[in-house]
Amino acid sequence: MTNWIELLSEFKRNQQAVALVTVTRCLGSTPCVVGSRMLITKDEKLYGTIGGGKLEFQATKEAMNSLRDNKIIESSYILGPEFEQCCGGKVEFMIEPMNQNPELFLFGAGHIGVEIVNLLIDTPFKVILIDSRDDWFNNLDLDSRITTKQVTENDFKTFTEAVTWGTNCYVLVLTHNHAIDFDIITMALKRDTKFLGLIGSKTKKVRFHNMLVKDMGIPEGMTHVVCPIGLDIGGDTPKEIAISVVAQLLQVHYQSESNLRSKTSSF
Repeated sequence: MTNWIELLSEFKRNQQAVALVTVTRCLGSTPCVVGSRMLITKDEKLYGTIGGGKLEFQATKEAMNSLRDNKIIESSYILGPEFEQCCGGKVEFMIEPMNQNPELFLFGAGHIGVEIVNLLIDTPFKVILIDSRDDWFNNLDLDSRITTKQVTENDFKTFTEAVTWGTNCYVLVLTHNHAIDFDIITMALKRDTKFLGLIGSKTKKVRFHNMLVKDMGIPEGMTHVVCPIGLDIGGDTPKEIAISVVAQLLQVHYQSESNLRSKTSSF
């Protein structure tokens, strides 16, 4: 595939997730060469080829896992009888999920929330700042790279629709109202997120936990919610708290990126 850079650029402009398959090693007789590439979309549409047949079928299957888990996969296959091929060569390839940068949905454009989104500029995170207070964003001086969303407190569905849920989704809850905080946490626990954090004390966490278990029928309660948020680095000003939270988000992102690198082999 000679135009894979142009295709990747097009997918990026359209914010469409794709998996890039690159052949990294060939030994013996193989239907491809080192550097052969193929792009695969979430609906399994293929652009380019790494040789067709069962090898390509297996690469497509693994590409779906790569996109689902947002992880890099390295695979190695010997093209023997189980692949219905007799060439006997060995192919190694790498699958990279593209256009799946982490997205942070931050509820609450208060002092700490604004400091957090400003600190996240020029990091891998795409940031969406959400608030329910009327005309609130008119009073804020935000960088143009920060996306803002005004939601309606009386129509809770707007909170749900403001978030792109999934394995790339990070949610922080820092609103001006504890009741809203609880509703958002309840909503988020019923959906897929990579990270769910709530600002507050240990007392608030215990209170929310009991309410989730007894009133909302969520037996795990706050088990999967990070509260308090931020690394324990000291400092209690809005900027210092924001620095600790951003450090935690980046730590989760980069540790996950490292831990999710896996190598699978089939012989």
